[in-house]
Formats: sequence, structure tokens, C-alpha cells
Amino acid sequence: MTDAATTPPPPPIPSIPEWKAIVARYQKASPARSIWQIINTIVPYAAVWVLMAWSLSGPYWITLLLAALAGLFVVRIFIIFHDCGHGAYFKSKTASNIVGFITGMLTFTPYFHWRWEHSLHHATCGDLDRRGTGDIWTMTVAEYLAAPRWKRFVYRLARNPFVLFIIAPGLLFMIYQRFPSKRAGKREKASVWWMNLAVAAMSAGLIWWLGWKGWLLIQIPVIMVAGAAGVWMFYIQHQFENSYWEHHGEWDYTHAALVGSSFYKLPKILQWFTGNIGFHHIHHLSPRIPNYYLEACHRSSEVFRRVPHISIRTSIRSLKLRLWDEATHQMVGFDHLRKLNA
Repeated sequence: MTDAATTPPPPPIPSIPEWKAIVARYQKASPARSIWQIINTIVPYAAVWVLMAWSLSGPYWITLLLAALAGLFVVRIFIIFHDCGHGAYFKSKTASNIVGFITGMLTFTPYFHWRWEHSLHHATCGDLDRRGTGDIWTMTVAEYLAAPRWKRFVYRLARNPFVLFIIAPGLLFMIYQRFPSKRAGKREKASVWWMNLAVAAMSAGLIWWLGWKGWLLIQIPVIMVAGAAGVWMFYIQHQFENSYWEHHGEWDYTHAALVGSSFYKLPKILQWFTGNIGFHHIHHLSPRIPNYYLEACHRSSEVFRRVPHISIRTSIRSLKLRLWDEATHQMVGFDHLRKLNA
């Protein structure tokens, strides 16, 4: 669902050698820019935490306003964590792993386990035959119609915006990520238990400082804001009308990146807090590009600049999209089923 009046038609899909030649110059991390981004993100986040602690002695609405700001900083911290997981943030693997662990602790996310799971998302994004890991549950129209009634109910519940963006994020970051996948390797499983220990130690220190009640009054709204914003960004990056899904035999990596990953055009302030991840078509094309070079890479080629964009207005309309229609190659809503039966 793009702004057709202002967006040119999509360009021809470049060959692998063509786009690799374009992105190559942006795949080198800048230690200075990475360190500065860490400073201008984590330091103000810590300052907002201090302000929230101080604000607890006054009206709680002040704390909630500060929690909304803190939640946005957590989203930006997660982008740093995300880049470390891709090996895009530092040349040194050790530096990436250390910063990845610290930012993972601040976002309640086990570093190696998430890195493994997220790599599967990149390898299977848009592949109908390899769904189910690191993505949002998506059924085709045919699968939904063939499903038993109980499964349809569960699917509708899971795709409900209130569940998807209000209930699920808190459960994801506070509970689900405390347990490793059975399919994960030893290091990935161990990273979950080490992160649980680190999160417990960090939380214990904050509880000692603020007390249980003070910690909960701050931590819960921060997690809810950050989780809702993060899940929304992940949702809109792949759940839009003219997205891309194909069976494995027809699936193509370049198409999955440039067609199946959105260019989400945000106001500059939100682009800053979300670490340029709205240029998701570039990120999926080359995960080794640090977030601070994504926009420059996008602007460097007419091929990328002509990718249709999604605005905030059109992204809101994407909330009604629930199923992939293989006949029309579009995401559709449940109301589409009534048209099929008409």
C-alpha cells in the first residue's frame, strides 16, 4: 500500500553482481560512528531512567511520558544490538559480541540465541515453504480456508492488533526469550541462561535502588512502549499489501529483499530512534551494512530510490491485512474471504 501519487513504479530487479557492486562500499563499519552512536543512545537512556526514578515522587503521568521516551531509546539500543548480531557494527568479533551482550541485557534479549534465530529469518524471508522462525505467523488464504475452526480462531487472535502490539511484546521480551529453542545449538542455549543471569542481576540492582514497586512502575511501561514499537517496525517491514511470498522453488533472495522488505519512510526524529531500519530493503539486501549507512546506500542508486515506499498513513491501513493470497500475490484482510464466497 504505497503512495502511488508520489512514488514511481518499481524498478527492474538488479542482478546479484549489480547490487553487490553498489552495496560493497557501505559494508565497512566506522568504529568512530559506532562508538558515538553507543554514547548518544545509552547515555541519554540512562539519564531518562534517573529522571523516571526522580519523577516517581510526583504525578505518575510524568513517569509515563518519560517511559515513552525511554522506550524509544530502547528501540535504538536494539538496533545497535541487531547490527552487532549481523557483524556489521565493528570489524572485531569480540567487540561485536561484547556490545551485543550489553545491549542484549538492556533489551532483555539473549545475544547468540537471537543472532541464530534472526539469521534464519534473513535466509527464509518470503519463502512460503520455510516459514515459522523469526517471523510473524502468516497463513495463505488456502491454508486458512482448509484449517479447522480452532486454528482459525487462534490465528485471528494472534493477528489481532491488540494482541500483536500490546500483549505479545511484553510476553516476548519478558517471558518467551527466557527460554531457548529446542533446535538451538549449545552456545545459543547457553546464551539464554547467561542473559537471564545478567538481566536478573541488573534488575536486582534497580530493585535495590528503587524497590519492587518503583522498578515495576518504570520497567513495565518502558518494555511495553519499546516492545510495541519494535514489533510494529518488524510487522510493517514485511506485512504490507504488495509484499513478496513464493514457494521455495520460485523464491529469490533479491526479490525477497527489494520487494518483500519495505522502505518505511518516517519523519527524521523517528528515523533516528529506529536506527534507519525503515530502509529495510537495503538491510535485507546486505545485512553487513551498519544502520548509519543504510540511507546513504539507498540514495546511492536509482534502483534503490525507486523502490515504492510506505508512509505512516499507508502503514496504518496495513493493520487489516491478515492473509497471503497466492492468486493475486497480495496480502489481504479477512473481508477478502467474503468476496471469495460471494
